[in-house]
Amino acid sequence: MSRKKEWRLNMECKKQQNDERCRCTYRPCSRRGSCCDCLAYHLKSRELPGCCFPPEVERTYDRSFEAFAKAWRL
Repeated sequence: MSRKKEWRLNMECKKQQNDERCRCTYRPCSRRGSCCDCLAYHLKSRELPGCCFPPEVERTYDRSFEAFAKAWRL
C-alpha cells in the first residue's frame, strides 16, 4: 500500500475536539469542527477560514486573502 493511501485510511475526523477549540465566532455554521469541510468551503469562495486570522480580524468576517495579508502584515 502506498504511503498516500495509508494516510487516507488512518485519517479520521475529530469533530468534537475541533469544535471545542474552533475560534470561528459564527456559531450556527454547519461546518464548525469539520476543518476539511470548512477549508474547502472557504477556498471555493477564494477565502480563508476564521481560524487563520487573529481574533480581532476574525470577528469582522472578512475572510479574504487581502484581509489575511493585512492582518499578518505580509
